[in-house]
Amino acid sequence: MKLGVVGLPNVGKSTLFNALTKAGAMSANYPFCTIEPNVGMVSVPDERLEVLGKMYNTQKITPATIEFVDIAGLVRGASKGEGLGNKFLSHIREVDAILHVVRCFEDGQIIHVDGNVNPSRDVETINLELIMADLESLEKQLARIAKLSRSGDKLAKEQEAVFTLAYEQLQKGLPARSLNLDEKQQKILKDAFLITAKPTMYIANISQKQMAESITDPFVSELREIAKKENSTVLEICAELEAELSELTPEDLELFKDEYGIKELGLPRLIKASYSLLGLMSFLTAGEKEVRAWTIKKGTKAPQAAGVIHTDFERGFIKAEIVSYDSLVSLGGYNQAREAGKVRMEGKDYIVQDGDIIVFRFNV
Repeated sequence: MKLGVVGLPNVGKSTLFNALTKAGAMSANYPFCTIEPNVGMVSVPDERLEVLGKMYNTQKITPATIEFVDIAGLVRGASKGEGLGNKFLSHIREVDAILHVVRCFEDGQIIHVDGNVNPSRDVETINLELIMADLESLEKQLARIAKLSRSGDKLAKEQEAVFTLAYEQLQKGLPARSLNLDEKQQKILKDAFLITAKPTMYIANISQKQMAESITDPFVSELREIAKKENSTVLEICAELEAELSELTPEDLELFKDEYGIKELGLPRLIKASYSLLGLMSFLTAGEKEVRAWTIKKGTKAPQAAGVIHTDFERGFIKAEIVSYDSLVSLGGYNQAREAGKVRMEGKDYIVQDGDIIVFRFNV
């Protein structure tokens, strides 16, 4: 599962990416600093793992991971090949969800590609380029589907109806994700592989001065209104501060948090929100050798969750022995949870819940 970090040039994409991954992606004050996408794997913060690690006196803790891709800045005309348009579009098609970084801070030392800070205009610039790319793609698909639909093909008729809805929405200047579709229609729309249908979260990149009053900040409020219309969300973050903090030792970072009364920094919030944006969650396995978080899509059934660990587990699935994290911790251990009747056996139709601690029974 990959998240693409996108935005206009000089909005703080690479600064944020560096903070997320500590991968040292180049960050400079001129357009197209990022040409080929930088890729980094990031651990998903999960306080439960440390608790289980101590409980089981484990030798190893393995968190879930998520992949971030820093994609080149986009400018007007990208859908026609301007700037690095063609590369941008090809790279963004490959990600599963989008983090759209929008500059919401004033700084005369950092050049803005359009001369001044204006979140609405900046969002519109990128969205229109993606919409134009999607319109071109849909026109070709609808022309092909129309012939099949006229011949009586049932699937083609369903696709034509949903694709037409998306096309009309795009013509209004709105992304495909802003459509209110039912579950079946959403599944059909996925076959169109539209960029603007991808789950999207806006990142309001603010200055340190704005952090205390980000709720009422006019630039951030402007961005929230845009996101609301698109069925998207907004997360405020100061990329500059997060990049600086990412260089601190764990000890110094804890001192900083204590001094300023901060419970959770921006990056952990962003990573968790990104994980959720992709529709992901974690189930857990725990023992002396390893405590580990395993990534699955929400709604995954027990056999398929077992298959994430090993295909043999899914192929020979018999039962899943499950206890919730909350029950295990509140009762003080696995044996205590079993005695209290909180450990249960579940079959093939069980839908795994976030935080389930599972032992799979299988036979191959």
